[in-house]
Amino acid sequence: MLDGKAAEAYAAKIRGLVTAGVDMSVDARFLDVLCRRGSHILDIGCGIGNAVRALRAAGHEAYGIDSSEQVLSVAYELSTADWFRSFSAQSVSVDSLARAALPVEYDAILMTGNVPAFLSSEELESVMCSVALLLNDGGILVIRTTTASRGGPRDQDRIAESVDLKLLHRYSDWHLTPWSRNSPWTVSVFGGEGQRDFGSGPDGIFILP
Repeated sequence: MLDGKAAEAYAAKIRGLVTAGVDMSVDARFLDVLCRRGSHILDIGCGIGNAVRALRAAGHEAYGIDSSEQVLSVAYELSTADWFRSFSAQSVSVDSLARAALPVEYDAILMTGNVPAFLSSEELESVMCSVALLLNDGGILVIRTTTASRGGPRDQDRIAESVDLKLLHRYSDWHLTPWSRNSPWTVSVFGGEGQRDFGSGPDGIFILP
C-alpha cells in the first residue's frame, strides 16, 4: 500500500480532483443500483472516501477502511470521521471489524483502486475468504482492478472457487461495457451464498392492482 510521500501525493491529487468537481462517484452509483436502499456497505481501500460519501448520500450505511493515515486525513476533512477506520485490507475479519466498532455483516463490499495489485496471492485469498464470511445471504463483492496486473480477473476467479464466491457479472468499466481479455480494466461482481431478495416489485414503480 501507499505510504510516506507517495500517500501524501496521492491524497493531494485526489483532493484536487474533488475540489475541481471531477466525477469521483461513479463506483458508488454502480453499487447503488445493485443494492436495496439502506444497505450495509464496506469500502476496502476507501482512499479519501468518495464512494462512502456518495453511498451515504444515497441512503446506505457505508463505511470505509484504508491503511494510509495521510489519505484518510482527507476523508476526515471532507466527511464524517466516524465513517472511517485505519487498517489494511489484510486485517479485515469479523473480529477486527468488531474491535473497530464496525458492523460485521454487509450487503455489499467494494474493493477498487487496484487494491488486489498490492496484495500477494496468499493475501488476496485471505481477504476474499474474510469477505465471504462478512457478506449477508446474497451479498456481493465488487472488485475493480487492471486486467493484466497481479490480482486481476484470473487470480480473482481462481480464488473465488475456493472461498464460496461466484462470479455474477464482469465489465470493462463502471458503465457496463462488455469485458474481453483485451480490456485494460475490469469490474467484477462476485456473489456470496444465498439468494438476493429485493421484494416483489421494482424500486420506484407503483404497481396498480
